[in-house]
Amino acid sequence: MDEDYVKNLEHVIKQMLTPLKNIPLKLVIETLSGSTILPFDSKNEYDRVVLDKLTEVAHLAGTRINATGIKRNRPNEVGNDIEPFVKTALKELGYQSDTPLTKSGKKKSTGYPDIEFIDEFGRNHYLECKTFNIENIDTTQRSFYLSPSEDFKITKTAHHFCMCYEIFVDGRMGNQTLYKCKKWKILSVEQLLVDVKYEFNSDNARLYSTELLLSEGPLT
Repeated sequence: MDEDYVKNLEHVIKQMLTPLKNIPLKLVIETLSGSTILPFDSKNEYDRVVLDKLTEVAHLAGTRINATGIKRNRPNEVGNDIEPFVKTALKELGYQSDTPLTKSGKKKSTGYPDIEFIDEFGRNHYLECKTFNIENIDTTQRSFYLSPSEDFKITKTAHHFCMCYEIFVDGRMGNQTLYKCKKWKILSVEQLLVDVKYEFNSDNARLYSTELLLSEGPLT
């Protein structure tokens, strides 16, 4: 292999291993989807109405979560169970709410954002559901993820909100932990800064290929 080519390739890989930091989320969204994140405007009457409604949603959903609690093995799994409570509360308070449709028109539950809803003024909004532990809220623990996709979930110019619940352990039920909510927060993420960290990956076909196999045998 050509020596200059190898050196150039090594240089490219080293650059890839250097994370990109503090990239505006709104720039990432616009680049990936062609749609803009609308900033929340506290002076805008329509925006204030939506925030008031989201406040009701947060309280209603949180109250219902606490009525039964959420049983999970790990705290980072609780967020998945909060989403249905939020969707139901949005609908009960008059908002059309569902899983976002991708560019191909499919509903996709995984990935950002969790929910798309339409307000009383006919405007589209995106909503992500999150949980947090007050003990690590100020740490560098990663809590927001966005992965590029050929069939992206964001197809509209809209506000992007996060509804976040502070969770705590309220006991045990069998072999699972019972979680409840202590507090809620509503965020507008148009000013959120994100990082990019590259990774190298492979698949089963390559990992378990005969070319790599040294030895194998059955167990009884």
